[in-house]
Amino acid sequence: MKNKKIVIAGGTGFIGNALTAYFGNDNEIVILTRNVNDGNNNANRLFTIDKNHQHNVRLVQWNAKDSGEWCKEIDGCDLVINLTGKSVNCRYTEKNKQEIFDSRTNSTKAIGDAIKNAIVPPKLWINAASATIYPHATEKANDEYSTDFDNDFSVQVCKLWEKSFFDQRTAFSRKVALRMAVTLGDGGVMVPYLNLCKFALGGKQGNGKQMYSWVHAEDVCRAIDFIWQKTELEGAFNVSSPNPVNNETFMHTLRKVTGHAIGLPAYTWMLKTGAAVIGTETELLLKSRWVLPTKLQENGFTFKYPHLQKAFEDLVKKLPRRAYHLF
Repeated sequence: MKNKKIVIAGGTGFIGNALTAYFGNDNEIVILTRNVNDGNNNANRLFTIDKNHQHNVRLVQWNAKDSGEWCKEIDGCDLVINLTGKSVNCRYTEKNKQEIFDSRTNSTKAIGDAIKNAIVPPKLWINAASATIYPHATEKANDEYSTDFDNDFSVQVCKLWEKSFFDQRTAFSRKVALRMAVTLGDGGVMVPYLNLCKFALGGKQGNGKQMYSWVHAEDVCRAIDFIWQKTELEGAFNVSSPNPVNNETFMHTLRKVTGHAIGLPAYTWMLKTGAAVIGTETELLLKSRWVLPTKLQENGFTFKYPHLQKAFEDLVKKLPRRAYHLF
């Protein structure tokens, strides 16, 4: 993809940073953010781009729910990518639940309204979604053709998120929901996992048998590029490595790549106590996410990092040793 205008809503996180780095040298990037004046966010993203191309990246203020001057960026752009949503890494209080729902539906509706009012609407609108939409799976994998869904809170979030997206009537903009697995990159879940290894706590969580579907951040970027080029593709697509592993294998592989022989396990009772202390939910670690990218592969997409060890090796080699070792 070259010489396009790409609008990334909620692009201040590590996935947005990866997208900006991947597409920023050859395209104009507009980041819609509520934190334009947050110097840490801006520097973290802008300085990952080739310094000769930093002028290709702009930050534009929005509040992720109301129309405003930011809508002008949608009119005439080529691609919109919406990553907006409050993190689910929190306690599921009623207040947090409502904020998780609202952050996804409000931003999606706002972008939909901007597209509907655009004189020249974008050719493609990609909305983040989650592979957590599938049920806890221990006997077989789920893909886009699976029809069995649970109705726990995280699944409710995913269902409403996708419904609010596909309910938007944007006749001239193709729409794709990316059901992303846990994304491995410079940030996100890699930070706590590396810290666990650093302190010899990088063993299995729970019984370690729960499946762990993952994807390298670069393959997320490559999948978006692929979907842009395949103009017939619409609907929901799993973005997940074709080779998920169980939790025990995931942690063992990370210890191997980072050079840690010892990794003490965290049993379920420990996780429940720890989750309450740090303000999160054990579901994030114990749910068995077993997801395959059937539709992407059916359409000819190949993963650069289909296997976990190579993905970890690529990510770890870019990090300073202090990120995963005490000394």
